[in-house]
Amino acid sequence: MMTRARASAVLFGGASLFLTTAGARAQSAATLRIATLPIESAAEVFYAKDMGFFAKAGFDVDIQTMQTSAAMAAATASNAVDIGYSPVDSLATIHQRKVPVVVIAPANEYISPSRNAGLALSANSTVRVAKDLNGKIIAVSNLRSLSENAARAWMDRNGGDSSTAKFVEIPFPAMQPALDTGHVDAAWVAEPFISAAAKNGRVIEYGFDAIAPRFLIGAWFTTAQWANDHRDAVARFAAVIHDTAVWANKNQAQSGQIVAKYTKVDPAVLATMTRSHYAEALTPAAMQPLIDVSAKYNGFATFPAQELIYVPGRG
Repeated sequence: MMTRARASAVLFGGASLFLTTAGARAQSAATLRIATLPIESAAEVFYAKDMGFFAKAGFDVDIQTMQTSAAMAAATASNAVDIGYSPVDSLATIHQRKVPVVVIAPANEYISPSRNAGLALSANSTVRVAKDLNGKIIAVSNLRSLSENAARAWMDRNGGDSSTAKFVEIPFPAMQPALDTGHVDAAWVAEPFISAAAKNGRVIEYGFDAIAPRFLIGAWFTTAQWANDHRDAVARFAAVIHDTAVWANKNQAQSGQIVAKYTKVDPAVLATMTRSHYAEALTPAAMQPLIDVSAKYNGFATFPAQELIYVPGRG
């Protein structure tokens, strides 16, 4: 069996092939091991568990929280889990390295206008327009990810030159102190921190409109091998996620209680923040904008989103 360290090397070290053996994922068809992030945008599986949607579909789920998309991708590839959550741009990067991951259900989506993320400045910042950030230091939660690419896209579409900026990786909770002390000139901040950033300073741009007015941010994925070996489970999982998205989008007060339970976000903060919206259908058109922007700023050729979407029997 491939170790998690070896899987990480394959996924993120540039290897062109992921080797697996038939039957490596043999297990009870009714048991699912799922990896997700402890954040609201990846919380659908928590809703489905607590609301009984998984049980109704015949699943006994083991949900494991991890801290990064890289960890979830490595865990899925190495058979530590069956299904994981990932931003679409991360999956695009993995796909272009010829690792056979496939999207089986949509997760959170961006719909303009939204104030759940944005480019924040300190209260005394002299930055007024995009070109004022040329040559400046910008904090993002993960390098070469949606947060960096969103900031780059906004700068480049509004008269700036993102190639001159220096991007540094800082956890969301540390961004406001970094802004206040002048260690960074701007920061791409997301909920539940964006409201505080606006109160303590300024937000020069909200949302991801520089990428597209609407697109899929995250998705549920597995390997092509596991999907082909468990087609019925894939279909039932996708149906559960669809029903969960419909429920969560209509019941934010109840879903908020579940989010607070699993993510430890203060319910008072949760009540004031802009909540995630979940896609109720998986379409190539919704995935394409994030694939394209990731390709542009991460140095690989873009590809049709259909290549990432699971088709039974396709390797």
